[in-house]
Amino acid sequence: MNDLGQLSLLAIYGAMAAYALAMIAFGIDLSALRDRGPASRPRRAARVAMTTTTAGLALHALGVLTRGIAAGRVPWANMYEFTLVFTLVAVTTFLAIQRWRDLRYLGALVITPTLLALGLAVTVFYMEADGVRPALDHYWLVIHVSVATMAIGVFAVAATLSLVQLVKDRAERTAPTSHKQPAAALTGAPTGTSRPAPSGDHPGPADRGFWGRLADVLPASGELERYAYRLNAVGFLLWTFTLIAGAIWAEQTWGRPWDWDPKEVGTFVVWVTYAAYLHARATRGWDGRKAAYLGLSGFVLVLINYFVVNLFTETVHGYAF
Repeated sequence: MNDLGQLSLLAIYGAMAAYALAMIAFGIDLSALRDRGPASRPRRAARVAMTTTTAGLALHALGVLTRGIAAGRVPWANMYEFTLVFTLVAVTTFLAIQRWRDLRYLGALVITPTLLALGLAVTVFYMEADGVRPALDHYWLVIHVSVATMAIGVFAVAATLSLVQLVKDRAERTAPTSHKQPAAALTGAPTGTSRPAPSGDHPGPADRGFWGRLADVLPASGELERYAYRLNAVGFLLWTFTLIAGAIWAEQTWGRPWDWDPKEVGTFVVWVTYAAYLHARATRGWDGRKAAYLGLSGFVLVLINYFVVNLFTETVHGYAF
């Protein structure tokens, strides 16, 4: 391993350490809901989590950059590098959406899978920084694979939003009317009405336990669904380009654009699923839970196409893994 390759690996380990601290801080922030005070109370743990997430992202980006320099090519030519990049995109997307909406409560659901994926990358997928095989030594590697990594990162955050949407939707359908009020504790917005806190010795109707309180501070399920829809639409466009670019590259490399290879079929099935999601959402009124379940099924297929197809099937794409 050359010096830059070693530096890249150390940067990734540093990013994992920062993400681990962020995961703990996000967990502490959520656990504070068990004894929620005034909505205006500072969320110190959330601030620590965001700071360490940002530091982790910087180390993560450094690890990806130095990996590319060490290998003398773009750093997404195998499963190890692909995992580094799509998790980088997912964390970047999570931090970027904070500019428009305070969605820090998603932190634990984004950072924990990211940490697990990076752990899998360094322990199972790791490969020495080196050149690529002739079939991958093409400008389409820069274009096709980079767009695919961005698509998966965006889909991952959208899936997280859909999961949280389902939690909120269930709470909205089961909570008493007196509890159905806009979220404020995590956004700083006024609630519009004030209720006296119930006594610890005499729990009142507001004492709904951790999950009830978590649902109280989430934005409305409709708002969460709109965010997921927008991200899925962006991911779908990126995935469409990935599918088309892959066919063009296959034509130039193997003399045919399509050969029913498991990887190609998996990519197409993912595309069809998200196309159905967007069509149903836009023209058939499939919003709410139906849209969330369909969007989540699309991301499950993405994971199957990435892990199961790559590792357990015979595919002409196997030389990259």
